Amino acid sequence: MNKKIGYGIALLALLVAPQVVYPILMMKLLCFALFACAFNLLIGFTGLLSFGHAAFFGGAGYIAGWAMRDKGLTPEVGILLGTLAGAAIGLVMGALAIRRQGIYFTMITLALAQMLYFVFLQAKFTGGEDGLQQVPRGKLLGVLDLGSDITLYYVVLLIAVAGYALIVRTVHSPFGQVLKAVKENEPRAISLGYDVDKYKLLAFVLSAGLSGLAGATKTLVLGFETLTDVHWTMSGLVVLMTLVGGLGTLVGPIVGAIIILVLENKLGEIGDFLARVTTVDWFHSLGESITIVTGLIFIICVLAFRRGIVGEIGARLGKRA
Repeated sequence: MNKKIGYGIALLALLVAPQVVYPILMMKLLCFALFACAFNLLIGFTGLLSFGHAAFFGGAGYIAGWAMRDKGLTPEVGILLGTLAGAAIGLVMGALAIRRQGIYFTMITLALAQMLYFVFLQAKFTGGEDGLQQVPRGKLLGVLDLGSDITLYYVVLLIAVAGYALIVRTVHSPFGQVLKAVKENEPRAISLGYDVDKYKLLAFVLSAGLSGLAGATKTLVLGFETLTDVHWTMSGLVVLMTLVGGLGTLVGPIVGAIIILVLENKLGEIGDFLARVTTVDWFHSLGESITIVTGLIFIICVLAFRRGIVGEIGARLGKRA
């Protein structure tokens, strides 16, 4: 019941958010929150650390942008193609990577993702270092004009909520319970007769597809796609979001995504405010030190909040109860 009330309050806040917060920023937050939740499905509930999720996020963005701009397809078709592209890349990458475990699995996903990065760097339709520009928003189902930021926001909110609901349903399904068993004790899951490789591959593809959905939606929102989204640093960023928010929690990745993105977009303003309050001029350059600040946050979370922000809060509330 408490969870339902919390979800209701959060949904109500999201419905009125574009009246208070810049809609583009809110849509970007929703896309990255879905991306982080999709990644958490793999690492938090299956125990597989992928360092190649940028391939699904950025690859889907390129395919969706190409479909909408160069082929003139509608937004829903472009997003669908992007999502399918992310899942297809995940199928190929997962089929190769799940043959190994631990650090070897992680390094294989990183290597394959970087190979895809160079493919997009050289491909003509991506625009190379200039990126895929001027992606039109078009009309949803040929009727709803997405040129309005407010209209598009509610479409993105619907996509994000649907993606999150699918993740929650997956985690609490029998399939999700098997994934947890694989994470906790893979040899025992094998001894019980489960085809562990099949379950891990399905989880990998599902995570890749949802990451692709987030990436394709982000391209529609911003109207462009660049190499930043397929670079390994994007994979590192989603790892950071998940760890800061809370690994293996449903809400944690959302909190982590909000914290990291708000810092990236508002750190300069925060620095200026601190400089005025404390009269310390150094704070004016805080906006240029985003990587240092996020690094410090990561170190603090690893040392003091190993479960992440949401995980630690949940653990402490559980002890009090």
